[in-house]
Amino acid sequence: MSLSFEDLLLADAFAERRAEQSRKKLEPYYKDPVAFAHDLIAWPNEGGPTDYQDAILATLPERRKVCVRSCHGAAKTCTEAIAILWFSLTRDAAGVDWKVPTTAGAWRQLEKYLWPEVHKWARSLIWHKLGREPFNRSELQVHGLRLRHGRAFAVASDDPAYIEGAHADSIFYVFDESKSIQPSIFDAAEGAFSGGVGTEAFALATSTPGEPSGRFYDIQAGKPGFEDWYPMHVTLDQAIAAGRVSREWADQRARQWGRESSLYSNRVLGEFHGADEDGLIPLSWVELAVERWRANHDPTTTIDRLGVDVARSGSNQTCIAPRAGQRIVELRYSSHEDTMTTAGRVGGILSANPGAIAVVDTDGVGAGVTDRLREMGHETIAFHGGEKTRKQDKSGELSFLNTRAAAWWALREALDPAGEGAVELPDDPTLLGDLTTPHWDVDSNSRIRIEGKDDIQKRLGRSPDAGDAVVMAFWQPDKPRRRRRMVAAGRLGPAPEQAFSTRWI
Repeated sequence: MSLSFEDLLLADAFAERRAEQSRKKLEPYYKDPVAFAHDLIAWPNEGGPTDYQDAILATLPERRKVCVRSCHGAAKTCTEAIAILWFSLTRDAAGVDWKVPTTAGAWRQLEKYLWPEVHKWARSLIWHKLGREPFNRSELQVHGLRLRHGRAFAVASDDPAYIEGAHADSIFYVFDESKSIQPSIFDAAEGAFSGGVGTEAFALATSTPGEPSGRFYDIQAGKPGFEDWYPMHVTLDQAIAAGRVSREWADQRARQWGRESSLYSNRVLGEFHGADEDGLIPLSWVELAVERWRANHDPTTTIDRLGVDVARSGSNQTCIAPRAGQRIVELRYSSHEDTMTTAGRVGGILSANPGAIAVVDTDGVGAGVTDRLREMGHETIAFHGGEKTRKQDKSGELSFLNTRAAAWWALREALDPAGEGAVELPDDPTLLGDLTTPHWDVDSNSRIRIEGKDDIQKRLGRSPDAGDAVVMAFWQPDKPRRRRRMVAAGRLGPAPEQAFSTRWI
């Protein structure tokens, strides 16, 4: 049933009255996001923003460009979501043409974290104090907010044109997890801050720190040319005092990663920390592999390799790393089980994935697992870390002290972003610590040496079982010399493992 002309006029008049009501109620909050957060949001358990969230929100209208680094779990995304709602609702109520482009180092951050957080806090708004009805489906969308006079939206961070093309009388850029956002994206937003008459612009960039490089670091370090940004640091003590993280969590991460590690500095202290000069695998390389694992929405699940690190003592864990192509599907841990139980566990995975091969650390107690798997008819590669190897690094200039050094270096080269960068690793905190802990050097015979497992255990406080399992999952052993000559002469077919890549991964 269509509405009459009179009905339409009445509806329009009602909408205008509601808009005027909302304008009057939101006018006091136009320049006061702190009051907006305290007065217009129903906080759970009668809580409220933390002191440092108040400080971030209060600084935004005053300094216009705010950059925040903090530890993991300090509610950075919550702060961004509240700022987006404050800006969108106050500008729209005032009848101002507005836009909020939101971007992040990875699209998944917008899809899984920032915009769900906006939805969460939108449900907590006190609507009668806002002078309007709750958002309807056409207004609050999956990755955006569309109101009468403007919109907030998600933008991929790989094309500066999307940022540069956003124009409005009032604009607010949100850069989430911005340590991995390219400088060109930041630069694309600068035009809005040129000071045109009748325009206002704001920017909020937040992130846990990484290596001391990139635009986020330059801003936080106060380098020349970035003085118009206001850098802030939410410390571990502030996050603990606010109840956002616990001291127990921080202490556990110290035991897991080591207090001197990049992971602990970045994620717990909220400090920048570069890769150690003698560190084998930089944290940033591992984080990229984790991001690929998260972003792969259609992963290969056919397992072709298993890396198996067998526990040597009660304090260690047996770790199985199933590999499907370039992807470590998951990590499976077990403790306090005998070798036959471990063999049965590995054998079950191999039976469910015909053609898969197990690579088992056969030094020590792992020998029993290897023998039993072979007895069961499963193809199994015995990994002996101390054995000699003929492999060389990609340059062809360096060889390796032993098989363990060659295997770890193979994974390093596979993770190097300068290469194909296709390896996918699960977001397992223990694995991240294991892979970023070992050191390396070169001896006088041009051989690469990797820090011994016992030395790593002394520094880390535990055995790097997950790291070793993943390294073995990507290991390709030397081809036997005699077999290679016979294959070359056409007297023998290729070995079974040659069905897999003859590269190191």
